Parts: sequence; C-alpha cells; structure tokens
Amino acid sequence: METPNETGMVIDFELVGFLDLQDFYILLFTILLVVYFLILCGNTIIFSLIQASPRFHNPMYFFIAALAVLEMCYTTVTIPKMLADLLQRKSRISFTGCLLQVYFFHALGITECCLLTVMAYDRYLAICMPLNYRTTMTTKHCSQLLVGCCACGFACPMPEIILTSRLPFCGATRVKHIFCDFPPLFSLACTDMSTVIMIDFVVHSFVILGPVFLIVLSYIKILSVVAKIQSPEGRQKAFSTCASHLIVVLAFFGTTGFMYVRLTRARSFYYERIIAVIYAVLTPLFNPIVYSLRNKEIQEEIRKMVKLPDLPF
Repeated sequence: METPNETGMVIDFELVGFLDLQDFYILLFTILLVVYFLILCGNTIIFSLIQASPRFHNPMYFFIAALAVLEMCYTTVTIPKMLADLLQRKSRISFTGCLLQVYFFHALGITECCLLTVMAYDRYLAICMPLNYRTTMTTKHCSQLLVGCCACGFACPMPEIILTSRLPFCGATRVKHIFCDFPPLFSLACTDMSTVIMIDFVVHSFVILGPVFLIVLSYIKILSVVAKIQSPEGRQKAFSTCASHLIVVLAFFGTTGFMYVRLTRARSFYYERIIAVIYAVLTPLFNPIVYSLRNKEIQEEIRKMVKLPDLPF
C-alpha cells in the first residue's frame, strides 16, 4: 500500500526487477539462490582457512580475509531482497528501506574500492621494497588501513543519501532497476536534477577513478621491478601474486565504472540490468575462485581438510 509523506508525495517504490520475466521466476530464483549460497560458502571457507592456519597470518591474507567478509556483506544487501521479490512475485520497498539499501550497497562498494587499492599497495611494498615490508606492514598498520577503508566507504555516500532523501518524487513509484540505486531514483524526481547528477558524477569519479589511478601506478612500479628479475622462476612467482588481484580489479572497476562514471544513463533498462547483475552478483561469485581458490597455499589447505586431489586451476 502506498503511503504519502508529510508533503503528500508517495514514499513507497515498486522495483521493476525481474517482473517482466514471469515465465522464468522459478529458474531465476533457483539460480540466484545457488549463486548466493556459493558466495557465502566460498567466502566463508576462505575466511575460515585464513583464520585457522598460522601460515596465512600475514598482510596479504589479512586483506584477502577482509575482502571475503566484505563480499558476503555486499551481496547480502541486494540478493536476499531479490529472492524475496521473486518468491512473492512483487517488488515493493519503502522509501526508508530503499535509502538504506542504496547507502549500504554504495558504502560497501566504496570500501571494496579502497580495499583493492590497499591490496595493490601491499603488493607494491612486498615486491618493490621487500626489506622494509615486514616493518611497514605490521598488524597495527594493516588494521589501520582496513579501518580507513571502512571509514571512507561509509562516509562517501552520505552527501548523496542526504540529497536523495530530500528529493520530491511526486507520485512516481516505479524504479527501473533490480535494486534501489542512485541513477534510477534520480530519474523519478520531479525537479531539476542537473546539480545532483553532477555531484553524483564527481563522487563516483573520485571513488572509482582515484583508486584505479593508484592501482595502475602501483603496478607500473611493480612491473618495472619484476622486469629486472633475472630468474624466470622469480618473475613467474612475482607475477602470480599479482595476476589474481588484477583480474578482480578489472572485473570490479570495469563494470562499476561503466555504470556510475557517466552523466547520462543508457537507454535500455535491460542493458543496465545485465551490467548490474554482473557487478552485484557475478563478480562477487567469481572473486573467491579467481582471487583465493587459485592460490596454491589455499588449495593445499583445502586438500588437507577434504583430502581432494590437486585442483585444475
């Protein structure tokens, strides 16, 4: 039931989500449920292994464990709501609930941007400044970097949340997206949005392009050092510690950058829905595999636990 706020404007929204795919409700629900289960299980295994084994008690694995927890929280903001909507065959959300979903989705996403940047910094120190690595990346310093990532992540969306909470929606309730997000909400507002859209563009450019610049800078320095390593085995080992991180960086920043670093929206809701599924569902699914399960040390720990043969990847 739609309820008006004190200015008479509707404050309940209808998420379009997958409402146009009614013939595939069961299939979509099953796929999303399996994906969410795999995300939770995969990241829980990674986090548990790192916490349980002393061999993983170093800065690189500290940040991998933090990324695993972050991915579980990140997907929990959106996927359970999608599953509930598919099960009930309706997609309504209150204005307050919508704002909370937007806030936590972006707060955790920006935290991940910062964390991936810190992980690139960690690899830079390990490869380019190995003699100072242990004295620089202490447990205290790692914890401070993680707290800094969270502080930045949870502070950056606040200006946009405050602006969005004050927008007049004038009865428009149909959000053309699979979850609440800034761009589809902006399109419903019945006021001049040029200033708000510009602020959104600046904020997302800063939190996406800034980390990308720092990550690229780190890897330029890393590659310059690796290229000087005489031993092929040494070069391969150095590259192997960075390859998985680069894959995750390309997947995460590629899709989020395409979605948010622009002043105009794509014409097709279906096209944007595909992009949203990639960065909100599929990327978190592949992160444990690409970034952690390809790690030989983690593979060895998994084999010890369940007595599996060598993993093919």
